[in-house]
Amino acid sequence: MTLEIILRYLHFTSIFVIVSTLVVEHLLLQKEMPRSSVARLAKVDALYGLAALTLLGAGLTLWFSGVGKPTEFYSQNWIFHTKITLFGLVGLLSIYPTIFFLKNRKGNPEEMVSIPKIIFWMLRFELLLLFIIPLLGGLMAKGVGHTQ
Repeated sequence: MTLEIILRYLHFTSIFVIVSTLVVEHLLLQKEMPRSSVARLAKVDALYGLAALTLLGAGLTLWFSGVGKPTEFYSQNWIFHTKITLFGLVGLLSIYPTIFFLKNRKGNPEEMVSIPKIIFWMLRFELLLLFIIPLLGGLMAKGVGHTQ
């Protein structure tokens, strides 16, 4: 029971860190930014990545270890699979902004970097998807979507 509580706590707090870092990225993002600010965004994005890996690790452990609910509870639920798909989509959407921040963080800190419009839209879409995922988690916890 203690392991389950720890895993659920890590899973839950990781969600908060992921949403928080994406909101911070979105609020700090400007059409043009000094390279030093892009470097700060890269650090925030690294925290986002660490939280996403923590969320994934805790979630997969909860799913496959049988700690708490049995594996079938998750595996036989189409809402759970939708939730996992959306999380994967969020991960895919985060690749381009991450690469952009990493490529543009080094150099003259005063040099201005033009931020592509698509990065703004990718962050917004990631946030939208992230606000749908907890709804799916709540439905799943109530047994909605379970097929057997």
